[in-house]
Amino acid sequence: MEQHTLRDQKARLIGIPLLSFMIAFFKHFDAFLALNGSEIFHNLSTSFLTTLFLWEGNRFIFIQSRKYFPNYNQTARRLVYQTLVSVTYTLLATLLIDTVYCQWLLNYPQEDGLLLGFRISLIPTMIVTLVYESVFFFQAWKHNIQKTESLARENVQSQLDALKNQLDPHFLFNSLNTLAALIEEENLPAQKYLEQLSDVYRYVLLSRERNTVTLEEEMAFLDAYIYLNKMRFRENLNVETTLTSADYRQHVAPLSVQMLVENAIKHNIVSKDNPLKIRIFKQNNYLHIVNNLQEKKTFEKSTKIGLQNIINRYKLLTDQQVEILTNEWHFTVRLPLIS
Repeated sequence: MEQHTLRDQKARLIGIPLLSFMIAFFKHFDAFLALNGSEIFHNLSTSFLTTLFLWEGNRFIFIQSRKYFPNYNQTARRLVYQTLVSVTYTLLATLLIDTVYCQWLLNYPQEDGLLLGFRISLIPTMIVTLVYESVFFFQAWKHNIQKTESLARENVQSQLDALKNQLDPHFLFNSLNTLAALIEEENLPAQKYLEQLSDVYRYVLLSRERNTVTLEEEMAFLDAYIYLNKMRFRENLNVETTLTSADYRQHVAPLSVQMLVENAIKHNIVSKDNPLKIRIFKQNNYLHIVNNLQEKKTFEKSTKIGLQNIINRYKLLTDQQVEILTNEWHFTVRLPLIS
């Protein structure tokens, strides 16, 4: 039931005629077979028309309710809204069929009155609502289980990759501390570089256990990473950030912004004649990472493993997709911001 669509064609083709016949039969249970032909036609046609209107109408109400209240914490509000609209629609549909179809077209007024007709009409309304709610609940439950299992597999794979590709953290930081002791105190640039390098590795190690981090944390880490690269590229690398304090409170996948900046540096020329310019800003609840396109002329093609990793992680974290836009001058990646 993705994107509020229902694969229920067979259920409607079978359910509407079957339910309408059952309602017509049980409405006149004691004397159904004793009715004449016109009475049987009237009861069956009225029951079918009522069931058709109520099934399709309540199906539409169900879909719209899911659109207006998509989140789990909105369930109570959705059910109240859905119930009120469904009952109102059922009353109006019953009145319309009784007036237009029975009285005007067939000239066969309902002897039981509107109240009894309305009460009978509530039967298909309740059945349709219960069926769709049950199907949606079990599909959502199944989807959440699959999503949890996929996320668990991704985390296990990430930890395995970390064990295979990273040095032992204690050994790494002991080595950095030893290196810091060997650098003369007067050599401030080297001390600063080593301090930023330590911050980068510390963030990598701490964030690998988390599914999301605040944008503030990610950008603080990115500042340290950019500092390391500015030592190499100097003014040939320009990174411009335009974000507000409210933006910093939203979440992103850890290392995602850094990985995109790293890809931009890796795959583009960074020189005095061709400086690399990267802009980071928020627009329409997306974080935009934009760089001018000046690809390196190398025989080695990009594997796009890093970008695909980001796309896969966001599929598990949000329904919004990572968007990639490219033209002759710029390469843009739009990351969904997670509240």
